[in-house]
Amino acid sequence: MSQDSQTIAVSGPTGLVGGALVSQLNERGDKVIGISRSARGGWGDTIQWHPDTGLANPARLEEVDTIVHLAGKNIAEGRWNKERKAEIRSSRVQGTRSLVDSIAAVEKRPKHFICASAIGYYGSRGNEELTEDSTPGDDFLAEVCAEWEQEAARASDLGMRVVHLRIGVVISPHGGALKKILTPFRFGLGGIVGNGKQYWSWVGLQDLVRMICFCIDNTDISGPVNAVGPLSTTNHDFTKILGAHLKRPTCLPMPGFAARIALGEMANALLLSSTRVIPRRLQDAGFEFQQNTFEECLQQELS
Repeated sequence: MSQDSQTIAVSGPTGLVGGALVSQLNERGDKVIGISRSARGGWGDTIQWHPDTGLANPARLEEVDTIVHLAGKNIAEGRWNKERKAEIRSSRVQGTRSLVDSIAAVEKRPKHFICASAIGYYGSRGNEELTEDSTPGDDFLAEVCAEWEQEAARASDLGMRVVHLRIGVVISPHGGALKKILTPFRFGLGGIVGNGKQYWSWVGLQDLVRMICFCIDNTDISGPVNAVGPLSTTNHDFTKILGAHLKRPTCLPMPGFAARIALGEMANALLLSSTRVIPRRLQDAGFEFQQNTFEECLQQELS
């Protein structure tokens, strides 16, 4: 384990997770370089990158110790159709492929490659407890995650340590799922989705950033890492805890068929899917969660 400052390149540095990570890395004294579509990036030192073609100047990677790859199209923006699903797949699979190809093009390479993935890797599995050793699912998101991780794993052939962060439902009022549902919940329009028994594996933004830093520093960690809180919650409990925190009723349920009518295939993948994920490798490595329950997570993220 090393606490020495590093030069860390972050793709998606202005997104919800990337922006919070960049702030934390700067605070602890690391040098941060953005990997962005824009040459300027709008915030600091940036390497221009296009997901289809790779980095405009791969030689800049020779000064980098670790790459954290977070970029990818938001899966919850817009109803899924054939074109939208192709964009989601390409932004992750082709984007990661082009980045690894750019790494291969330089002689002095970064040592570590930490690449986002998602708990969608497992598909909908009911009450089954899922660890990093569990088999993948067989739906669209599971296929995308498996291909995404295969492209990232190519970096190990280049002599790099590779970590696949299987990220859960990110809890933050500034973006992600929570931001979308806060307004209706605050107006008392919240309720369970489907039968409410499906497990949602959440992770608070603050703990997620700490998990990424933990994986940067702990060089013994490699392969898949479930980036979720220690205790998944059902949609029913998620709904009741959020309503209680906001002091609002949660008596307007959305039946499964209504969710499917409103959102199509995306409803099955994001709202009705049950994924009960255990962060086994983080627990075994000694990561100390600051948000042990969904209630604690809400209190910290909404404070």
